[in-house]
Amino acid sequence: MAAFSFFMPPVNHMGEGCLEGAMNDIVSLGLTKALVVTDEVLNKIGLVADVTEQLGAKGIASVIFDDTQPNPTCSNVAEGLTLLEENECNFVISLGGGSPHDCAKGIALVATNGGAIKDYEGVNVSSKPQLPLVAINTTAGTASEITRFCIITDEERHVKMAIVDKNTTPVMSVNDPELMKGMPASLTAATGMDALTHAIEAYVSTIATPVTDCSALKAIELIARFLRRAVGNGADMEAREQMAYAQLLAGMAFNNASLGYVHAMAHQLGGFYDLPHGVCNAVLLPHVQAYNARVRPERLADVAVAMGENVEGLTDVEAAEKALSAIKRLSADIGIPAGLTELGVKEEDFEVLATNALQDACGLTNPKQANLEEVIAIYSAAM
Repeated sequence: MAAFSFFMPPVNHMGEGCLEGAMNDIVSLGLTKALVVTDEVLNKIGLVADVTEQLGAKGIASVIFDDTQPNPTCSNVAEGLTLLEENECNFVISLGGGSPHDCAKGIALVATNGGAIKDYEGVNVSSKPQLPLVAINTTAGTASEITRFCIITDEERHVKMAIVDKNTTPVMSVNDPELMKGMPASLTAATGMDALTHAIEAYVSTIATPVTDCSALKAIELIARFLRRAVGNGADMEAREQMAYAQLLAGMAFNNASLGYVHAMAHQLGGFYDLPHGVCNAVLLPHVQAYNARVRPERLADVAVAMGENVEGLTDVEAAEKALSAIKRLSADIGIPAGLTELGVKEEDFEVLATNALQDACGLTNPKQANLEEVIAIYSAAM
């Protein structure tokens, strides 16, 4: 096995009520003025005020940027950076799900490296560490609060840029399920399937290791057990907490084993049609894994077992089919659309989508490399 590096924030707070302890750690870092990157919804419901009040009680000043879009853009990053510089903030807090976290990463990275966020598309393009970033999570899905992945939409090209850079790793993550219990069922479903996609893509990745394997399989097991409960009853704190652990484990896996064609293809749908990332992943997941089963059926057989399927006496190929069925069944149970047609995707756009997907860094570690026609065929199968 080749040499291996493992990326993760130095400090990660987990469990109900952990936000309070995180506040003390922020003070210990000597940080004094935060740009809080969030969205309008979290600001309107008072969650942002709750956090800024806790910061203020610790002597930390804050400025709020709540213009993050669901698919954060280059413009969002530029606007947030201007606010940070005007107010001389010395660190960034992201509060929310993947969108605020990614936007905050973009702001923090450009703040120290200069230029514009589109200059950093690709793998490890930056030369300097970003401003310190504390990521406070309110969803159980993207794991962006612990990863070196930053996904920003280039509005001019209608493309989601994949920025994979060790310098975007936050200095601290916070996963307090108390902050997640107000998440609506549809968002719980989408983010949960995003986490499942992270875990499965990491497990079949060409650079998976024993460390990422154990994280991925445990994440799959927890999601299969608890996602339906979390969607069905948002106040089920056991389900919320277990999903928080599951998405963190999935993040540990893909942050180090990377991803595959599900994400490479979903990024194009999000950038082109402005669709929710988790839903795109959920719809594409069984179709991409059907393609991957041609070369890694034994890995998908393990996925089936982790999802609670009985594969005794089955071949790896037969067990892989069980995994695909389990994925589709879970999606249906939690209300995920059955196909891309329901999302407004058009066949005439397949060639552009597929061309861009093949240029996405996430596809580099897919276990079977595809040509343009094969990617188009996967999109078609997912309709």
